[in-house]
Amino acid sequence: MNDVTQTELQEAVTREKLLADVRLVIADSEELLRATAGQAGERITELRARAQDHLAAAKVKLAEAEVAMLDKTKAVARATDTYVHENPWAAVGIAAGAGLLVGLLIGRR
Repeated sequence: MNDVTQTELQEAVTREKLLADVRLVIADSEELLRATAGQAGERITELRARAQDHLAAAKVKLAEAEVAMLDKTKAVARATDTYVHENPWAAVGIAAGAGLLVGLLIGRR
């Protein structure tokens, strides 16, 4: 794999982690809104309405980010496939080296 592809792969993993964290925040916020549904008061009602609006916007942005990440991941996979087809022996060497490294790490334990 070339450096650009490795960087893109690392960015994709970072984005996936960020999306998972955002999903968790959204779920926690929704649970908090459900838990405070019985609370009365003008200020609480206003805050809940604003929080629901922000959550709806966050869900839309999250969905858009997931689509963009999926497209980027597919592009990285295509680039990797192209690289392997154009450089099969280099790909075999990289895979063998990675396998050797993993084997050594496992064998040390």
